[in-house]
Amino acid sequence: MTSLKPGSVHFSEALLDPDSPLPQGIVGPDGKPAPKRFNVYRNNVVVSLCEALGKTYPSIKALLGEDYFNALARAFVSQTPPQSPVLIWYGAEFPDFVETFPPLEAYPYLADVARVEWAWLQAYHAEDAAPMDPAVLGALPPDEVGDARFRRHPAAWVISTAWPVLDLLRANRFDEKVEIDLGTAQSVLITRPELDVELTLLRPGADLFLQSLFNGQSLGEAALAAQENCPDFSLSDSLSDCLSNGAFQGLATAETD
Repeated sequence: MTSLKPGSVHFSEALLDPDSPLPQGIVGPDGKPAPKRFNVYRNNVVVSLCEALGKTYPSIKALLGEDYFNALARAFVSQTPPQSPVLIWYGAEFPDFVETFPPLEAYPYLADVARVEWAWLQAYHAEDAAPMDPAVLGALPPDEVGDARFRRHPAAWVISTAWPVLDLLRANRFDEKVEIDLGTAQSVLITRPELDVELTLLRPGADLFLQSLFNGQSLGEAALAAQENCPDFSLSDSLSDCLSNGAFQGLATAETD
């Protein structure tokens, strides 16, 4: 990297900061500094990144309104430059940014809505894999079922929240008519068993149960942890939901551990 003159900035730094001076070496056909040309390019880059965020987080855009979302996106872009040339992967830090953005502190559910939308994107682009056949678990000897461990399906994610995130997504991403009660907690399983991403409302305690399984705990260990933290936890119902919605790729073996 070439050295800079005092007071100069690198091209990449100036690109996302509208208050930065013109980087050295930016000249027009006449060999003179070309701030207008650079400002047009800078604006196009920022607009492209904001549009990418809007496509990844349509529910947040709908909840905030286009003007507010665009201003929020610009603030995020100025602080968080992309680390990859692939725009679909831009915005992983956006939910945390929303959570800590002072003007939005009165809307704490927004960050969790954004986390579900980011998980939706990860699930959509995850590698293809056949979901586990429930019959595999049923074929185990009864005394081995409790020790069974599972491999998470590449497209499976769990988002635990204290907010009605699924209803908020249904209303603002999928344009469904839903009555939203902000006092209702909803945790979500995100999967893509075939071609389409599916969002499943988890039963009480199922989020802890499933996350424990994803973390490598046995079926018995995960069920005990969920039961201790949620008296309403139902092992049979929760496990059935996970299997039917493609949360697992298969049973873990010595080779896959």
